[in-house]
Amino acid sequence: MNKVVIAGVGLIGGSFARALKQAGAVRTVVGLDRAQASLQRALALGIIDSVGADMAQVLDGADLVLLAAPVAQTEAILAAMAPYLQPGTVITDAGSTKSDVVAAARKALAGKVAQFVPGHPIAGRETNGPDAAIDDLYLGKKVVLTALAENAAADVERVEVAWRATGAIIHRLSPEEHDKVFAAVSHLPHLLAYALVDDIANKPHADLLFQYAASGFRDFTRIAGSSPEMWRDISLANQAALLTELDAYLAQLTVLRAQLAAGDGSGLERVYGNAQRARHQWITAIETAEAPQSADKAD
Repeated sequence: MNKVVIAGVGLIGGSFARALKQAGAVRTVVGLDRAQASLQRALALGIIDSVGADMAQVLDGADLVLLAAPVAQTEAILAAMAPYLQPGTVITDAGSTKSDVVAAARKALAGKVAQFVPGHPIAGRETNGPDAAIDDLYLGKKVVLTALAENAAADVERVEVAWRATGAIIHRLSPEEHDKVFAAVSHLPHLLAYALVDDIANKPHADLLFQYAASGFRDFTRIAGSSPEMWRDISLANQAALLTELDAYLAQLTVLRAQLAAGDGSGLERVYGNAQRARHQWITAIETAEAPQSADKAD
């Protein structure tokens, strides 16, 4: 690609730009961000080659645009781009919700919505900003595309090729399937991690509790170090599916509380054992999928 525009030059957008550059898949990267300090830092780090100012110039000749800003900003960003969006430009996004993003795109882009291919890279770190961006964030990671019926096959392929250049593995879901899946395995865990740390922090003896918190607490709550603004937007954007998963989790907690109160050790062990087996199976499946092929298979 000759020109890629990154709207949001932090961890997600910055890592995308870094990976494309490392792969030699792009000549010029233009950055957009509401924070000028982030743009200047991204420029200094070599993540972007120039800072976008005039939207018409930014989009002129752009092959691909990645929206890597909080999902609540999607409609405003696309509305600003719509008048200057040329037929040869494809827009994609990295938002963690998809149904709301698709609705925003339809509203903002109207007749140009066919040029928007929704996506979601399943990768991240607990740090934010341009300094958090790394070359290999997407290596071996999944990227879910939730293509629209209006999308041309060639435009979807352009997005796929870009993500494959970062080392990512492409998956496909509908926007509705995506939001239900990630409410369970991503959005709910973030909500729980934030809730636990907030609960501990608000206790009168919080300093003592944090003093003795060890690796288990750190691992469980790592994702609570993510951007509060971003996860506020994600939680509200996927409200219905997240409430469904939260209600199911509350029901599970009610069962566990009853077992604990009754001293039902066998009941607790059944839940723990089922969870352990499910997690082992999940990890084994991941390790099998990620294992390098043998020489015979590679041939």
